[in-house]
Formats: sequence, structure tokens, C-alpha cells
Amino acid sequence: MSKKTSFYANLDEKNQYILKVCYYVFAVNGLYGMVMGSLLPYLSEAYHLSNTVSGSLLSAHYVGNLLASFIAGILPLYLGRKNAIILLSSFVTAGFLLMIITGNPFLLILAFFFTGLSRGSISNFNNTMVNEVSNSSASALAILHSIFAIGALLAPYLVIGAVNVIGFNGWKLACGVIIALTVTTLILFTRMEMPKLNVQKKEKLSYEFMKEKTFWILAGLLFFYLCGESTINGWLVKYFVDSDILTIGYSQFLASLLWVAILIGRLAVSRIGDKYPKRSILVVLTIGMTVFFGILLASHSRGIITVAIFGLGLSMAGVYPTTIAASGGFIKKFPMAMGVLLVLGGLGSIFMPLLTGFLADRFGIFFGMAAIIVALALTILCVILYGRKEEAA
Repeated sequence: MSKKTSFYANLDEKNQYILKVCYYVFAVNGLYGMVMGSLLPYLSEAYHLSNTVSGSLLSAHYVGNLLASFIAGILPLYLGRKNAIILLSSFVTAGFLLMIITGNPFLLILAFFFTGLSRGSISNFNNTMVNEVSNSSASALAILHSIFAIGALLAPYLVIGAVNVIGFNGWKLACGVIIALTVTTLILFTRMEMPKLNVQKKEKLSYEFMKEKTFWILAGLLFFYLCGESTINGWLVKYFVDSDILTIGYSQFLASLLWVAILIGRLAVSRIGDKYPKRSILVVLTIGMTVFFGILLASHSRGIITVAIFGLGLSMAGVYPTTIAASGGFIKKFPMAMGVLLVLGGLGSIFMPLLTGFLADRFGIFFGMAAIIVALALTILCVILYGRKEEAA
């Protein structure tokens, strides 16, 4: 076995099982994490939801995802790793079950919150476990995140296939498949022998990094990027369908194509990310995603939209990891910097889907989507400010 994959050969049977389960669970995590946008048009029609409520559902998912960053870190200290992850993973099963049985807006918001809570908890757990059992292997973690992307790009096809089989209510069948897959993850977790949690003495925590302008510029970049990412993933299919631009089938295909491009883009950035200055990479990517999204909004041509989606995915792919890498100095020096950065950025993924729904109800869905381009353009401004600070340093 080559050096790049030798991390697996060096594991004992117990840790090989842990790795296999984490990979399977992350594929399922990618599937249900990205199926929301594909389900949204069906949920909205079936339960007669306004655009504001639809946007609230997406925001609730990201609220749950954000809170999971805290809960998934604390709960294992009290319940133990296995009990904590089994409990937190069960919420997604309950969430999709609620979607099938009720159209009550409050319960649907709760359902989407549950899915976000499980998604974020599993992400935290899987990254930690794979890092531990593989001895911090970059290859092991790269495979983990590639598998998430594969699950994400398959999500629209699950909905398409289910609808083709039984008609409009196929979206419920898709939810049922996800319920079955998530129940399987619970069973697999119960059989996992997890390494004991090492509880270290807490260091004195410093927030000095919050006095640095560069930190706030990078937090702003992450905020505006996640405004765009979460809303594009959540609203793309509904936008094309509600605007009568494309059929729902082709819209679902484009949602999958976006993740194909993101997967390709992530692999490309992982190869060239250390060869060029981070600010240069971010300039190209932020301009690229703003231009491609503008083309997408301006066109009704299926061919042009398809090219724009692919270009958008390629451009989006590297913004998040490159921004985190650019924050590396703060993260290494201050233990709290990563958590604060992710919380500030995550607020964008909560705020923007709700704003898009609000604007869509009042001015039409085109204007709701057009607000995204403002957020994307602000990422360019943040990168320019970051570049100036780097030159001045």
C-alpha cells in the first residue's frame, strides 16, 4: 500500500472499524445535509408554506448546526463519547419523521433544527475520531471530506428517483430512506469501541485576538461567504422552479452538479493551496463566484446557467478552507479563536436564508436571490482589506 493510504494498513481491527463507520456516517451526513434544498420545493407545495417560512426552515437547520459546535464538545464530558454521539445522532431521525407527518410550521422549524443539530455533532465527532485513530493523517481527513461531498452530490438524485417512483409524494419516500440510513448509523455507533476521552486541565483563555483588525476582516469574509453558500444550497432548486426557468428535474441535476464542481475544486485547491499566496487565491475565488452567480441570475439559457453553476462550484470550493488557513496564526496562538471565528461566520448561514425568504415574499424570488450577490461582492471587499493588512504587516 502506498504512503498516501498506509494510515489504514497501520490500524488495528478496532480502529479500522471506527474509520469505516465514520466514512459511512459522513456520506449519510452529506446526503441529508444537502438534501434540504431539493426537498424545499416539495415541502413548500405540500404544506403551502410562504417563502419566509421556507427561509426560516433553512435558518433553523444552520442554527442547530452552529449550536452543535458547543453541545458536541461538552456533552461527552457528562455522558461519555458513545452515549453522547448516539443521542445527538438520533435527532436527525426525529427531524425527518416530523417532516413526513406534519406541516405545522413550528414543528417543521423544530425538525430542521434537529437535522442541523445532528449534522454539526456528527461533523465534530467524525473529524475528531478520524484525526485520532489515523494519527492526524491528512489523507484520512481528505478522504473523509471527499466522502461528504459525494453524499451531498447524490442528495438531489435521491429526491428525483423517489419522485419518479411514486410521484409527487416521493419526497416522503426520500425522507424515509434517510430515516433508514440514519437508524443504521445509530446501530453502527453502538458497536463502536471508542478511545477514552482525554480531559485536559483548562488553560487560561485569552480573547486578545479580537483586538486585531485582521481577525475581524477574516471573520467578515467567512460570514459573507456562508451567507452565500447556505442560501445557494438551500434556495437554488426552488428559485429555478418558482421562476419557471427550468424544470424541477434539471434544477435537481444542477444542485448535484454544483457539488461535483465543489468536490473537484476542493481537490484542486488541496494541491495548489500551498504554492500561491492565500490572498491571491482568495481574490480569484471570490471574484469568480460573484461573477458566475451574476451570470446565473442574468440568464434564462439552460446551457449558460449550467456553465455558471459549474464555475460557481469551482470558485466556492476553496474559499472556506483558505480563509481558515489564513486565520492559522490566530488559531495556533489563541485556543478560543477557532470557535469564535466559526460562530461569527456561522451567523451568516442563519441570517441570509431568512432574509432571502423575506425579500422573496415581498418583491419576488428573483430579488430574494439577488440579495446573495451583495454578500458575495462583500467577500471581495474583505479580501482586498485582508491583502492591505498583509502588505502593511
